[in-house]
Amino acid sequence: MPLIVMCGYPCSGKTRRAEELKVYFEQNTDRKVHVVGDSPLAAEKNAAYADSDKEKQVRATLKAEVERKVNKDDIVILDSLNYIKGYRYELFCLIKHAQTPHCLVYCLTSDDVSSAWNASRDAEEQYTQEILDALILRFEAPDSRNRWDSPLFNILRDDTLPFEAIADALFKRKAPPPNQSTQSQPLSSANFLYELDKTTQDVLMAIFNAQKTSVPGDRITVPGATEKMELTSSVNMAELRKFRRQFISYSKMHPTENTGQISNMFVQYLNKSLH
Repeated sequence: MPLIVMCGYPCSGKTRRAEELKVYFEQNTDRKVHVVGDSPLAAEKNAAYADSDKEKQVRATLKAEVERKVNKDDIVILDSLNYIKGYRYELFCLIKHAQTPHCLVYCLTSDDVSSAWNASRDAEEQYTQEILDALILRFEAPDSRNRWDSPLFNILRDDTLPFEAIADALFKRKAPPPNQSTQSQPLSSANFLYELDKTTQDVLMAIFNAQKTSVPGDRITVPGATEKMELTSSVNMAELRKFRRQFISYSKMHPTENTGQISNMFVQYLNKSLH
């Protein structure tokens, strides 16, 4: 199914625009339209966005719901902040696997407008000013030069949605090609597998041990890597091992000739997965 990813500051009009798109496609196509949103979060959203682990759970739940509704006939609109570029990349990978097009609708507002719209909401639906400011500060604006942010539709508060252009982006474009990881790839040499196993284990232990003397916000130096691990919160060994298994599975399908880059690649993978 084509996927429309809404994006923007908190209180920037995303839900109103999502509803406008839903009405348009229901009236002008024979397709079912599903809106996946974080509205059930409602009164709990301040607690969720104040806790990185809870926020990751929210994003994972939304992504899983989108994935469950994937088919080639219906339209899904993901109505949430979607403010992290790494998360938008994950959604792009999802639609590549499903072989369906997508687009991004970016609702542009200023800090002041979002703050005013937030204040006009019922008290139980408002963000605290502290959470609102933090989310705006952390916001990673979409860039149409990134394939996961393209096609990109920038919408100002008084704009009329370009319904036909959005429909063309969904129905007249080819789906992106599937990931190579879905196709059979030969394993690399025994030496590569040995280096992959040893290097990732060394990185894991270095991060685990460094956490004993580090605090969130520190950048951890990893042996053999020029990249630094960005520690946003404590990560237990079980979670680190899970990411190591995922990285090893991916690397077996995409072996590199330069084993000296494994440390950097693994640190980059961890930074993307944990943020």
